[in-house]
Formats: sequence, structure tokens, C-alpha cells
Amino acid sequence: MIVRIASGIPGFDDFTSSDDDLGLDLGGIPENTATLIYGPQGVGKSIFAYAFAYHGLTQDEPCLYLTTDLEMGDLYQKMASIGLKLDEYSENEMFYVVDAALSDSGSEMEDSDLYQSTSVKNPTDILVKVSRGARMISNKGPRFRSVIDSLTTVLESNNPVLIVRVLKTYILRVKEAGGTALITYTEGSSNSSTEILIKSMVDNIIKLDHGKITIEAMKGMGRKDIPYQITEKGIVLDNSE
Repeated sequence: MIVRIASGIPGFDDFTSSDDDLGLDLGGIPENTATLIYGPQGVGKSIFAYAFAYHGLTQDEPCLYLTTDLEMGDLYQKMASIGLKLDEYSENEMFYVVDAALSDSGSEMEDSDLYQSTSVKNPTDILVKVSRGARMISNKGPRFRSVIDSLTTVLESNNPVLIVRVLKTYILRVKEAGGTALITYTEGSSNSSTEILIKSMVDNIIKLDHGKITIEAMKGMGRKDIPYQITEKGIVLDNSE
């Protein structure tokens, strides 16, 4: 039986449901796997990541979040703008942030048990701090979620060969700690060989492309196309409004 965890996207899990040998209807993203969310710019990849992370928090699943495009304060605001407020979960030490956007902006914020600053230009330090976070957060419960949003920014600032190696190690460490990983990436921001390597390292591949979610690969199911919209509440499947 493939154990799945809910995505947080209304209606999405209905399309990924399958009957197991016990006759149970399970839907969502397979647990303890790595999922790539990719597509062009502006199609909702980060919004998908926000929903995935937040839904886990509501289910008492801690989240390790590597942000490379937005500083932590901006990340909190973006999520709050679609109704996903993080304050309660930060107070309960459920949301752990590795902020790789902060140091490049010139702002300063002290590191803490739930916050670590780094730089997109230092992938080794990112890996060290993400690994530390995974070890810490895995002690809080039987499962946790981990997000990289986005891999694109790290690739643009470093040698792609190095980043592919770092990504491979990241996925391994999250899985070893019992976590389920989600990674966002902008299609076409690296050469085709790098994109092929990235896809080869993940278990599940989901493409967002201007109104259509395509499940290209996922454990236990075949390819599916699902229409969606981006609303003030986030991503909504057309038949789930």
C-alpha cells in the first residue's frame, strides 16, 4: 500500500486517490518521497508549495522550509495573503526556516532554533543548515514536510553540477529522517541535461502550466491532467470551487 499525505490543494487529492488492497481510498502525495513542482514563471508553483507546507502544519506535521526568493518576513506575508497564517505554528516551534534570500538583500536577522540564514551563493552552507534542520524537526513527530522554494535561484547562482549533487544529498537526508520533500523549479532556467538530471532524482513530477496541472509521474498512478485556477485563496481545481 502506498501511504499518501494530503497536498493542501482543494480537490487535488481526489485526482490522486487509488483503492488499495484493503479497499481504502487514499489520495495525495506519496509519503517519504521527493516531488518536483515545475513549469513556467507565474503559474503558481510557490502557491502549491505554501499550501503543501501549511496543510502539514494543520495536521501536526512540522515543516522545514528553504526559501531562496523571499526573505522570511516576505514569505510570511505572501502566505498570509491567501489565508495561511504561520504565527501560531512558529510559536509552537513547528515551522523551521532556512533563509537563503536574506543575506543577499543586506538585511540582518539573528539565527535561532527555528531560523537559520544562509546564501544562495553558498550551497554547502545551505546543505549543512537544511540537514541540521531535518534532524531537529524529525524529532518532533513521526512525519514532517520539507520544501525548497525555489531550486531555480540556487541554480542561477552556482555551478549546476554542484547543485545537482547538493540536491541529491538533500533528498537523501530528508527521506532518511522520515520527511516528504517538495521542490519548485522554473522550467527552462537551466539547460536540458540539468533538467533531466533533476527529474531523475525525484519520485514524483508535477507540471503547472497556465491553467493545467499535469501529473507526469507519481508512485502508484499514471499520467493525469487537471484544470486549475489561481484565486485569492490560492490554487483551486476548477471542479472543486
